[in-house]
Amino acid sequence: MSKVIFVTGAGRGLGTYIAREALAAGHQVVATGRRPEEVEKTLGGPQHNLLVTKLDITSLEDAQAAAQATIDRFGRIDVLINNAGNFFAGYFEEITPAQMRQQFETNLFGPMNVTRAFLPLMRGQRAGHVITLSSSAGLIGQEFCVAYAASKFAVEGWMESLRYDVEPYNIHTTVVEPGFFRTELLVDASTTWPEPTIDDYAERTTATIAAWKSMNGQQSGDPAKLAHALLTIADQDKPPLRFVAGADAIEGVTAKAQELLAQTEASRELGGNLGYDGTFSA
Repeated sequence: MSKVIFVTGAGRGLGTYIAREALAAGHQVVATGRRPEEVEKTLGGPQHNLLVTKLDITSLEDAQAAAQATIDRFGRIDVLINNAGNFFAGYFEEITPAQMRQQFETNLFGPMNVTRAFLPLMRGQRAGHVITLSSSAGLIGQEFCVAYAASKFAVEGWMESLRYDVEPYNIHTTVVEPGFFRTELLVDASTTWPEPTIDDYAERTTATIAAWKSMNGQQSGDPAKLAHALLTIADQDKPPLRFVAGADAIEGVTAKAQELLAQTEASRELGGNLGYDGTFSA
């Protein structure tokens, strides 16, 4: 069945693959980006089932305008795919407070802005599906990823809790944790690389930047297959609350789950005996 699918960050990377896959499947697609003319060109020009509109996800006003444009053109919204994001790489001490805030502004508050714009429409329909791209770094802390992982961990908490807010209105939520895919996340347009500013980190920073840049285009995951998987999920009557994407992500998340269970069990004796027993000690 044809659906109205709204995709953020559709001008390149995974967003382009999602939009193309959705158009090929006969869906009505709203493809967004900060430069809509480039988005339309990337997707092959004007099409009867395609609306391209400007959206800077850090602007709530942009998000509200894009939501209204969607309703004006197609009359409803079925699936929101929060895909747009970026990556501030580096060690914590070399990431400025302003950069940390920028990371959260895009990766957390950005999808929140877009979701906030669409939820009243979905509630009115008593139907909808919010899919938000997180990362395996949203479940597993990694070296050189402190800002990115922190923002994605926040996305995990937001989406996991949002489920309970909107479930009574037949609105589904899915948070997606991809591993390494060839999605252009590591190109300079998406990644802010740190300048070595602290001697203790300089050698590691230089080596890690070189290693990460060399990885671009060599990642094991196929974004076309990920796009197809996401649209398969979007078509399900009972979509999953969480989708771990890629063999590397599945392996990493499994190891993290086992580690959490082991740490929880190790905490049982000391941590499980902290109930108030009626006594007071100064």
